[in-house]
Order: sequence, then structure tokens, then C-alpha cells
Amino acid sequence: MRRVRALLAKEFLDLRRNRAALVPVAMITVLSLGIPFAVVVGIPATTGQPLGDDPGLQRLSAVVASEHELSPNGRIELFLFQQFLMLFILTPITGAMSLAAHAVIGEKQTRTLEPMLATPVTTLELLLAKVLGALLPTLAISLIGLVLYFALIAAFGDVGVFRAMLSVRSAILVLVLGPAAALVALQGALVISSRVNDPRTAQQFSVLLIMPLAVALVGQFVGRMWMSVAFLAFVGVGLFGVWVLLTVLSVALFERESILTRWR
Repeated sequence: MRRVRALLAKEFLDLRRNRAALVPVAMITVLSLGIPFAVVVGIPATTGQPLGDDPGLQRLSAVVASEHELSPNGRIELFLFQQFLMLFILTPITGAMSLAAHAVIGEKQTRTLEPMLATPVTTLELLLAKVLGALLPTLAISLIGLVLYFALIAAFGDVGVFRAMLSVRSAILVLVLGPAAALVALQGALVISSRVNDPRTAQQFSVLLIMPLAVALVGQFVGRMWMSVAFLAFVGVGLFGVWVLLTVLSVALFERESILTRWR
């Protein structure tokens, strides 16, 4: 762990020198904050028609279970805020695209990979430090966005909506599914980054990692599916298992002895 901490300190130092890499993460966080309140607060204020008057939204929001007594408008707000909460899972994944795709390729291009590979640091320690170096800053930005998200719900949401959002489902989304999806995205980006020599190619492949999440989000919005607490927990645990497998795969594919002679 001492070597991992040293490598992690180096990753943070590199990030301080290249803070622009976090701009996409910050932009996604701002959009994740702006879009929900534009829909839930802005549209009703502009049109003068409460969300509770829409029969289609009333039908969709019926799938939401809550221990708190909510008005029709409040139940629709709870449904929409729960859906938009999934957008915050995209924040760490965006970090995977903007940081992890450059993790190995950038080191090669700046000629800093060779000295590290000449040290006693193992491949697992090196890749673990790179995953944590990309994960922790993006999770910190995501956490700030989540605090603002719930604060805005408390300020602008209907009576009881904020308390209803503090549920097991929200906790699993934020504490289990989000970090697990981020780990899978980061490790997947590292696998791709270790096999190609262009950061843009790695980023393009990494985009495929968010497709299942996007399909699930759209499916929930149109009422085709609703992910229960048990299902979300199952997916989260499954993603952690996928991350372990990807970690083993990334170590096997890294080929530290030949990677320097293969890339030009």
C-alpha cells in the first residue's frame, strides 16, 4: 500500500498540472443539476400548468413507492428526481473517459512510463493507483453535485419530496451502483488504453460503457421498466464482480516487458 500511495500522490500531482481534464466532469455535474430543475420547476413555472395535472406523468409516477404521504404533484416530482439521480452516475464515468484513457498512453507520450516500469512496482499496484487517481477526484465532484442536488430539492421540491428522496433506493444508487459503474468504466478504459496508442481511440471505445446506463434511464422515463431496490443492489454487486474480472484482465494484457517496444 505504501507504493500505491506514492503512485497515487503522483497521479494527483499530474492532475493538478492538467486540471482541464476535470472540465468534462464538472460540465456533466452542472448539466445533471440544471436539467432536473429545468424540467421539474422551470417548465411548470413557465407554462402555469402543475406537473400533477398531466395524466401521463401521473400514470408513470404510480410505480414509485414511498412511505411518506405525497400530493399528486409531489409524487411526480419524486419520480422525476429519482430518474435524474441516475445522471450523477455519469459523472465518474465521464472521468473514466477523460482521465483513464490517457493514463497509460499519456505516460508513454510524456516519456514517464519507462522509469515507473523499471521500479519494483507491480502491474497491479500501478493500475490500481491509476484507477484510484481517476476515481477519487471524480467521486469528490459527484459528491458536491449530489449535496447541491438534495439541497435544491429541499428548497424547491413539493412538501415531503426531500424526505422521500432519502430512501434505500437513493442510497444504493449513490453508494453502490455509482461507484461500481465508475470502477468498471475506469478499469475498462485502462484495458483499452493499454492496447491502443491513441487516447481518442480509447475514449471512443469507452463511450460504449455508458450505453447500458443510457438505455436503462430512457426505459424508466418512458415507463417500460422500473429498477427496484433489489435489482439495483444486484446490479451494483454484479458490477463490482465485473470490475474484479477486468482488473485481472488488465494486468494480463498490460505486458509491461513488451509494451514499450511495441508502441511507437
